[in-house]
Amino acid sequence: MPETTAQPAGVPVPVPASGTVHWIGAGLSTGSGLAALCDAADRVRLWHRTEERAAESLESRGLTGRAEPRAYTLPALTAELAPGDVVVSMLPAPEHAGLLAVCVSRGAHFACSSYVSEAVLDQVPAATAAGVVVLTESGLDPGIDHLFAHSLIARAREEIGADTTAEVSLTSYCGGIPAVPNDFKYRFSWAPAGVLNALRSPARYIEAGAETTAPRPWEVTRPHVVDGEPFEVYPNRDSIPFVDQYGLPAAWKPQTFVRGTLRLDGWLDAWQPVFEELRHGDDRRITALAQELAARYPTTDADRDRVVLAVSLDVHAGSDRTWSGRYLLDLVGDAEESAMARCVSRTLALGVRRILGDGLPPGLNRAAETAERSEDWLAELARDGVDFTLRTDEPS
Repeated sequence: MPETTAQPAGVPVPVPASGTVHWIGAGLSTGSGLAALCDAADRVRLWHRTEERAAESLESRGLTGRAEPRAYTLPALTAELAPGDVVVSMLPAPEHAGLLAVCVSRGAHFACSSYVSEAVLDQVPAATAAGVVVLTESGLDPGIDHLFAHSLIARAREEIGADTTAEVSLTSYCGGIPAVPNDFKYRFSWAPAGVLNALRSPARYIEAGAETTAPRPWEVTRPHVVDGEPFEVYPNRDSIPFVDQYGLPAAWKPQTFVRGTLRLDGWLDAWQPVFEELRHGDDRRITALAQELAARYPTTDADRDRVVLAVSLDVHAGSDRTWSGRYLLDLVGDAEESAMARCVSRTLALGVRRILGDGLPPGLNRAAETAERSEDWLAELARDGVDFTLRTDEPS
């Protein structure tokens, strides 16, 4: 008889992957990662607004016959879910919690590229107990940015030493921008309401060694040069929890720690009329403004997008010992696929392949949990055509 290994007491038993993937949604971030899963999975189903729209999406990607089109409703998906299936949500973040609840009840795994919301986090204990993998923050930003940060910190730890007292500066800026700048310095390639509401949300970060909050993030926009090219950057969301999430050694005091958004040079001036609306407009006005801007500055089939992600780490352990490292991802989309879709979907597909191979534990997972995983994922992304560069300066 084959030898079996007993599961340690108290450790959740993972649900074995069935080989079936349900990809929910075929919007702007759905790219060649879907094709990669058609190669890796036994069966792929693409769920879209209607079965006809799903079939058209598959045809446009050359995937007719390699994935099954489906009309998405939550009850319809629920009826087809089996234990060990993987649900990939490309839906707006507020819909993730409902999908995850269904996954937990059916013993299916869940994956998305979005930040972990409180509603998702609340369901993690039940998912863990059920042996269900919950993969999050596995896209571009969040996702590849985490991989870069973990990799840089691990390299610096090796050179400087985790127990060495040091001052640290970490910046992580990402932006989806037009490859050919326009007067507005932007084109909308995702929900415009999301862009505006993100600007209305306060940002928390570390500057000059102290926690800082910007009620209106655009008001602290500053110049930022990447490879000699001028951009503008501003903080977004809450950077502070990532000090611990990235495993920054306790002996290293962050002087600067900012995760933020990158925009084309001149964006701040071009958007001044928008900022006036954001200062004084109510929710109804902002919703209307989002629609107006989307109609005025859309990303059309003739436009090419550009993704720039720049993550930098500088460690100063006294005047005679420093270490610096820089990751840069700078991609332009083509006629087959946008740069944004390539980065998001291929990173997410990489994580789903790990689930299919029973390579992730039950419960909450992100793209980067350890330095070792970051290096593995970065090497695989490079092989998948997501190009980036790493530059380091040895200790001086």
